[in-house]
Amino acid sequence: MSGAATSPAKGPLPEFKQIMGHPAPLWMLFMTEFWERFAFYGIRWALVLYIVAQFYGGDAAGQADANLTYGSYLALVYAGAVFGGYVADRVIGYQRSILVGAIFMAAGLFMITIPNPDVFKLGLATIIVGNGMFKPNISTMVGQLYSLGDTRRDSGFTIFYMGINIGAFFAPILTQILAQNVFNTGDTPAYKVVFFASGIGMLLSLVWFYVGRKTLKGIGAPVGELASPKRLLAVVIGSIVVIPVVYLLLRAGAAKLQGVLTVLFIILAIMLIVEGVREGKVARDKTIAMMIIFAFNILFWCFFEQAGSSFTFLADQIVNRNLDGWIFPVAWFQSVNSVAIIVFAPIIAAVWVWLGKRNANPSIPRKFGLGLVFNGLAFGLLMYALSQLIDDQGKIPFWTLFMVYVIQSVGELCLSPIGLSMVTKLAPVRLVGLGMGGWFLSTGIGNNLSGIFASHVSGETGMSVTSALGGYTFGFWSLLGGGVLLLLVAPLIQKLMHGVK
Repeated sequence: MSGAATSPAKGPLPEFKQIMGHPAPLWMLFMTEFWERFAFYGIRWALVLYIVAQFYGGDAAGQADANLTYGSYLALVYAGAVFGGYVADRVIGYQRSILVGAIFMAAGLFMITIPNPDVFKLGLATIIVGNGMFKPNISTMVGQLYSLGDTRRDSGFTIFYMGINIGAFFAPILTQILAQNVFNTGDTPAYKVVFFASGIGMLLSLVWFYVGRKTLKGIGAPVGELASPKRLLAVVIGSIVVIPVVYLLLRAGAAKLQGVLTVLFIILAIMLIVEGVREGKVARDKTIAMMIIFAFNILFWCFFEQAGSSFTFLADQIVNRNLDGWIFPVAWFQSVNSVAIIVFAPIIAAVWVWLGKRNANPSIPRKFGLGLVFNGLAFGLLMYALSQLIDDQGKIPFWTLFMVYVIQSVGELCLSPIGLSMVTKLAPVRLVGLGMGGWFLSTGIGNNLSGIFASHVSGETGMSVTSALGGYTFGFWSLLGGGVLLLLVAPLIQKLMHGVK
């Protein structure tokens, strides 16, 4: 890559060694994200089941609260990215933010091994604070490895996204085996083992980035005032102070949290648009286009994130997991999405490149519209299964939920990696980190709504075929309608993007 190329955020790019057609640091960031996602997804399958088993004695009436807690946890994980992006942009730089975030995440994962409801939520709060400083900034650094005009940017983000999903694939399988087959002493899996193994994964992520950051050749390193040790200390102390605040938000409930997240989103939108206006008409229009797409992103994740909440209870109670005498573990459904991503990511990335060479690559809004439609089709399959394929035991076939994850994954590939790349192209240059935080905040709002939605699917006494059918039918029509609408208005949004593809 020419040294004359320009980074989206920080000026001339250094000369990087190229590996498989991409800058070498991409692969270091790939593995850092692999271990962080191993940690994050290692606990994903177990959280709602653990809450019901540990704090409700296994009573199905606890499902609604478990879904709400899970949704709020995920929402705050992504909302924290707003502040993490700002801290990286303006306070201590990207590299330091990632290292501090990794330390807090590891600490929180070890804290949730303690079977006390207050300590459990305090541990979740610690994970949330750490993830806020880690997640948006490592994604932003991927974008900083490429110039704005580099046609490899989308494929680079897709490769990075594969790192996410390889880690997410191994995490549920390994943690389930450890919890149920190695350390289990009864009918209930040893969930503490799940959390402990995830903490080890986070420590590996920390060490990998700490050792490998020299390959970045200064990308994301603190310069000037950002390198001040006092600033670093202030961020660490501030993070410790924020943890009890996040804990209180977790305890406040999903409905109150939704109000807080909405206010945050409005403030962030105003900050980004004001900055866009300062940079000129083109930057303003790009920022407005980005905010419109953020709104559709909320809709997508509201229903996609049923995977860790209502889909888990669906798999546990209403899916026939008996495969010729072998019971397919509930945890392993979480790996289906990752397998599908790993299989289809290079295919879809190649399709975008092939179409691009023929000037037929769909615009970013159209790709998002396709993502919503595929997500809707997954709910359509569930709607069909719950109304037409129920057996004598009140269960639906194994293949239906399996294929739901596969279909959703295709939709995810049309939307999520493209979204990460979109932010680095459309956000005001001085606030790319904050723009990435906005992407994760919109995802967080969708996740909080997903918990509220999942609590209705489970009802007051636990999930039933009737409650699941009603909820998933609503999901089908909402996603299909949103997808069609976005496909129709895509040309208008593309006009605001001023040629960004």
